[in-house]
Amino acid sequence: MTQRPRTVFRKLDGILLLDKPRGLSSNQALQRVRHLFRADKAGHTGSLDPLATGLLPVCFGEATKIAGGLLGARKAYDTVARLGVVTDTDDAEGQPLRERPVPALGVERIDAALQALTGRIRQRPPIYSALKRGGEPLYAKARRGEPVEVEEREVEVHAFELQSAADLLDGLSGAAAPQLRLHVECGSGTYVRSLVRDLGELLGCGAHVTELRRLWVDPFREPRMWTLEALQALAERGERSLDACLLPIEAGMAAWPQVRVNAAQALRLGQGQSVAGDFRPAGSVAILDPGGRALGLGAVDAAGCLRPQRLFAWACVQPPRAPPP
Repeated sequence: MTQRPRTVFRKLDGILLLDKPRGLSSNQALQRVRHLFRADKAGHTGSLDPLATGLLPVCFGEATKIAGGLLGARKAYDTVARLGVVTDTDDAEGQPLRERPVPALGVERIDAALQALTGRIRQRPPIYSALKRGGEPLYAKARRGEPVEVEEREVEVHAFELQSAADLLDGLSGAAAPQLRLHVECGSGTYVRSLVRDLGELLGCGAHVTELRRLWVDPFREPRMWTLEALQALAERGERSLDACLLPIEAGMAAWPQVRVNAAQALRLGQGQSVAGDFRPAGSVAILDPGGRALGLGAVDAAGCLRPQRLFAWACVQPPRAPPP
């Protein structure tokens, strides 16, 4: 059997807005694009279930230093909820646990249930999730049949809205697979599967997710996404064509207030030293050099002093060594 040649990785910095296909885990999708780009370092910002499709920002190289900020960003999804069936994973990939008849449902009752799940709410994540206990994902414990206790936690649901329920309106709930098409906008740590599960309970019939697509992640509100097929086609034309898909690191830093520093201040920061001044606002900030290039992340204290936190490689300057005595 002929072995494929080993990938020779390269240093590469930037952000790819991947349109993750259904059937791959986020890590599987990440590894595919990492090998396509031959990037020596890569990470994604916020997992999507294998069933889900849509926006998966992938950070290459130095961009991985801002990935944590993107993980906490606001996100939007379209989803389809199948009513009347509860599964052990809260989606169509799992095993059915119980079935119940779907009552006659009108828009007012559906909207009231959606409203009850909007705002700051308490939510129990699915037992089949990547949350870790004792350093191990919960889904690993669940697959072994071990009992899994998941604590409720507070999450933010900015919008939970009905898009379509054509087969349920006016009491027409006798369809073979009664469904609701829904739109969700939420903050970090929110599980759409849990929202749909809890919606089904409020409606008195149970529910699970059959389709899920992530539409955007702040700050990428109108993303130009790339499919694996499109990236493969570009790779065959050469790496310059492939690299043209990448966004600069600065494109992912809109969530942080920006502060600009002069050349002397940039040098001090690059040597790990704080810079006194009247920088604003207090808290985490994106640091830009005089030309607008991002140097990394820093923190401004109450006195207006700026200190470096996670600087990019090109910002870090080693101070000269003292000559030997």
